[in-house]
Amino acid sequence: MKLNLPAIFMIAGLASCNTQSDPAVNHTDSMIACESNLPSRFASDADTSMIIPGEGSSEGMMKIPGGEFMMGASDNEGRPDEYPQHKVKVDFFWMDAAEVTNAQFEKFVKATGYITTAERKPDWEELKKQLPAGTPKPDESLLVASSLVFTPPDHPVSLNDASQWWNWMKGADWKHPHGPGSTIKGKENYPVVHISWDDAMAYCKWAGKRLPTEAEWEWAARGGLIDNKYPWGNEDVEAGEAKANTWQGSFPDRNTEWDRYYKAAPVKTFAPNGYGLYDMAGNVWEWCNDWYRPDYYEQVKVKAGENPKGPADSYDPMEPTVPKKVVRGGSFLCNASYCKGYRVTSRMKTSPDTGLEHTGFRCVKDISP
Repeated sequence: MKLNLPAIFMIAGLASCNTQSDPAVNHTDSMIACESNLPSRFASDADTSMIIPGEGSSEGMMKIPGGEFMMGASDNEGRPDEYPQHKVKVDFFWMDAAEVTNAQFEKFVKATGYITTAERKPDWEELKKQLPAGTPKPDESLLVASSLVFTPPDHPVSLNDASQWWNWMKGADWKHPHGPGSTIKGKENYPVVHISWDDAMAYCKWAGKRLPTEAEWEWAARGGLIDNKYPWGNEDVEAGEAKANTWQGSFPDRNTEWDRYYKAAPVKTFAPNGYGLYDMAGNVWEWCNDWYRPDYYEQVKVKAGENPKGPADSYDPMEPTVPKKVVRGGSFLCNASYCKGYRVTSRMKTSPDTGLEHTGFRCVKDISP
């Protein structure tokens, strides 16, 4: 069931992909294509007080060496918020080799009784705080538990209107990733999706882990390579063998499935990077702990950061009332025609209480001295 919400509800909150590679393109004009323009759809009222922190087992994790690197883009393919490059140092840490799967998340839910953001009814009083003044309250029939589902058109469309391929769908959540009637049966090893930042944080607490900082994520994604575009090097994603789960063909109406997948793929389908990490490009977007500010790199360019944790708060001039968290890595919807979010330096953003069909996460854990 598609929810016929007002256009502003349809467009906001999409995990951002405004990464047109042509430096002559006005990036701001392209942001609506798959950008996180969604006013906060749900109340951030997840109660994690009853979740008992886990012991933080390193099973299924890779030990990421510490080191110093130049964070950010050095070529002309980045968006403005990827510049300037700046020196960053990170300590050793553990990182999940793969994105958290349906099976892992189900174990968490069974142990805690946790209810995800997408499974809760939106709170209008919270929602209207992030909408233009005077926005009328939708009918109660529309304020129901739902999430954004990719619903491709059957013909080419303008990439300036994301509502043509995203729909709020009643009953869509991590157990029903494509909406009512869909299931995760047989997809236990697929990445869990429709996960908000709040949901990811709750899981991390239970697992005795945490979300990666943006600096840790980029360092890990590089896999030991210096100043390369992608986790595997500089070869374009569609050159040679399939290296990641992305969109091939004409977005959003035709996917040739050259990489063998129309939507998400099982974790560890494609080769890992140099640190043994899978799907650091494509498949699903991954939450980071950091708040998002487009000028953050400019603020820290003259100071070498040691284990930086990002800005103290969020500000997005495109949506001043909507706080944003960083997401990284791209997804199965990324295509070079409008979005190269699978580049290791690509920085994206979305509100912490938004989940989509292509948004998941992985955890990290500190290494004890």
